[in-house]
Amino acid sequence: MAKGSDRVRFIVGGKIFETTTTTLASAGRHSMLGALLDDSWNLRQPAAGVGVGGEYFIDRNPACFAVLLDLLRTGELHVPPKVPERLLYREALFYGLLDHVRAARWGPFDGNLLRPAASVAGRAPGDGTAIRAGPDGGCCVAHGSMVHVYDWMLEEHRPISLDYQQVNDVGYLDTQSIVVTARERLGKGDGGMGLFCSSTGELRHRFRVAHDNQVKSFTAGALSFSSSDHTIFSSCKGRCNEYGIGVWDQNTGQQVDFFYEPPGCLLGDADKLQWLDGSNCLMVATLFPRTDNCFIGLLDFREKSVVWSWSDAGITTSLDEKRVLHAIAMEDGRSICVVNQYEDLGFMDLRSNAGGVRWSSRSRLMNRKLPAEESCYPKLAAHGGQLFSSMNDSISVFCGPEWVLTSSLRRSYGGSICDFSIGGDRLFALHSDENVFDVWETPPSPIIY
Repeated sequence: MAKGSDRVRFIVGGKIFETTTTTLASAGRHSMLGALLDDSWNLRQPAAGVGVGGEYFIDRNPACFAVLLDLLRTGELHVPPKVPERLLYREALFYGLLDHVRAARWGPFDGNLLRPAASVAGRAPGDGTAIRAGPDGGCCVAHGSMVHVYDWMLEEHRPISLDYQQVNDVGYLDTQSIVVTARERLGKGDGGMGLFCSSTGELRHRFRVAHDNQVKSFTAGALSFSSSDHTIFSSCKGRCNEYGIGVWDQNTGQQVDFFYEPPGCLLGDADKLQWLDGSNCLMVATLFPRTDNCFIGLLDFREKSVVWSWSDAGITTSLDEKRVLHAIAMEDGRSICVVNQYEDLGFMDLRSNAGGVRWSSRSRLMNRKLPAEESCYPKLAAHGGQLFSSMNDSISVFCGPEWVLTSSLRRSYGGSICDFSIGGDRLFALHSDENVFDVWETPPSPIIY
């Protein structure tokens, strides 16, 4: 085809289409249509039939092919009312054009430009515990002993069931693999951590904790992952209240290290773990209401030591008004951001062991205390140089060197936000009252001709 005419003819589901090699080239070499331009195409056995005179016969839906061909020509996605979106996504997957559809569906992530795209009703009202965005724009929602998985089309897959074990945390290793941590049932010895297939819910592997050549029963808590050396971190609690951080190899599932809790720390019962690639350290945070005395530390596994730490133990000045509820290491790797019940943002300098929290009243959305009966505490996330914080039923977006409030995301349905997550160029917010989650997307940039 690369040496022939610039015109290409397709017969799709009995309907004739004509296009050019220039249009096909825009599909990319990794797509089925782009591969037609390779000289070796006719030397292989293609998925589509090659007819006489250079015509390509494809036994697929012609209406969807017309939409996808128009997308390649114009860069815009126009879906006629008669074409179901899920059918179009299925056909785009066949042709290898999902990335093109997603790029036309939403633009690069920007918290100040996010718009509500969908609301998905939950399966267990009032019982949602965590939501995690997948790398491909899908997500998973944990509540009780179940994890419901949605692909980027928001189509639900077979759920992951832990048979009455309480889910503590969940996270994506990749688009096909989800790690789930679970609480041990009293006297059952069935807690721990497992790797599941995101599309089928099948258990692929159970992670073990061993010491002195003996496998130990444990409860797994907060999760974190390192992409640089393919490791998994999880807080662990043994039957006799032994605490520590377990480390496993993502590829083999074998335990490669274990960091036992030093005196004065609360590592095993941690609320938050976060791997910092730049410093090769793991941030561990144990926060209110899990403990009265909050602790945040950086663990260096090479030195087997806590190289930086902060705790509010012994701090009495305005403690009730400055209680730390969540923490996140910033993307620059030099500071940790925390939030209190007033949604004041505080910052701690990782380059100094002597500094405390520098609270910023300018980074505030609501000038009122979190209600005593409120069960949803603020959460933090950082993405693309922007900072996000949930409070009640909204999410605040902060930008700039002083982290000034620039926008607010709010939906009226579902009650307070118990968790939110950013990934795949989407923001997912899980509401507590109805266990409904909202999907926020950045609209695509307008095409200027």
